Amino acid sequence: MTEITVNGMTCTSCATHVKDALEKIPGVNAAVVSYPESRAQVMADTAVSHNQLLAAIAALGYQGSIRVGDFKDEPKIRDALEGAGLHIAIIGSGGAAMAAALKAVEQGATVTLIERGTIGGTCVNIGCVPSKIMIRAAHIAHLRRESPFDGGIAATVPAIDRSKLLAQQQARVDELRHAKYEGILGGNPAITVVHGEARFKDDQSLTVRLNEGGERVVMFDRCLVATGASPAVPPIPGLKESPYWTSTEALASDTIPERLAVIGSSVVALELAQAFARLGSKVTVLARNTLFFREDPAIGEAVTAAFRAEGIEVLEHTQASQVAHIDGEFVLTTTHGELRADKLLVATGRTPNTRSLALDAAGVTVNAQGAIVIDQGMRTSNPNIYAAGDC
Repeated sequence: MTEITVNGMTCTSCATHVKDALEKIPGVNAAVVSYPESRAQVMADTAVSHNQLLAAIAALGYQGSIRVGDFKDEPKIRDALEGAGLHIAIIGSGGAAMAAALKAVEQGATVTLIERGTIGGTCVNIGCVPSKIMIRAAHIAHLRRESPFDGGIAATVPAIDRSKLLAQQQARVDELRHAKYEGILGGNPAITVVHGEARFKDDQSLTVRLNEGGERVVMFDRCLVATGASPAVPPIPGLKESPYWTSTEALASDTIPERLAVIGSSVVALELAQAFARLGSKVTVLARNTLFFREDPAIGEAVTAAFRAEGIEVLEHTQASQVAHIDGEFVLTTTHGELRADKLLVATGRTPNTRSLALDAAGVTVNAQGAIVIDQGMRTSNPNIYAAGDC
């Protein structure tokens, strides 16, 4: 390994440019460049001369000099450089999967990324991005209806066209998915995207049931499971037989229901409850305990007071014991009487997407909730398999 002092770098982008220039030299296998430490470590064939390395650095306008001596961190750097050439399989395409894929490629690995659904995972498609757009629209509607400046700015009742709001919301989702996920994956030759559902065949291979039909076996040196989570459904009699909403259906709805019942008392339930109320729904929240009962009690008390001030009904210590859907109407039997609504949103937590992975075939341990058990380095019980994110 050759270590070079590089003077003149002013940011991490400079380090990236130096790394790219060094790795373009025939015979250079991999390079690690640090801007804060002003140095580069290069693993190259013996035919590569020091002058070639220094010339590549000088061509970028930086000054390089070969360092000599015993480098204490050489084993660690050598291990990182020898990561070049590894094949890494990644199951999922959300934030954790993308971060890992790009870093792996940066270190010289090749990646096969497997996605059974829409590229981008929860956040950009059905989570953070669409929900925050809807919440922002609802906030604007709220400010038009009432604000601290109503004494000098006449309030007005907004006309809500949910179908147009949804079209705007989805257009932004599509734009960001392409810019942050699809476009990046499609433009990186070291990443192969396979559309299908993966399960472990053994501890070194996956079987992928392809969306277009057939199967494919993907071998790997390392694997990352980043399959996210899905809405949990409580075992309320009659619920599964009804057309209830999870957050996914709520965010995709092109109408605002006249009456909305919400089962749940944490972030997803409450942010959507307030958004629908501000867009015109009469909302009732059923909380098994109190709002945000796992947090500081003052938080739940403040949110409850704010909700009630906005006309949102909060039923604390209330559970549904039965759900029926009759003639287009939800009928909930609760500990405090009967509740009727046009739509029912269930947001009571999320469950790791691990059941279909055949993790036992690879010796990967999960906990009682189905979440993959990892150590501080995100390794599973199989040292060649890692997991990250909601799974």
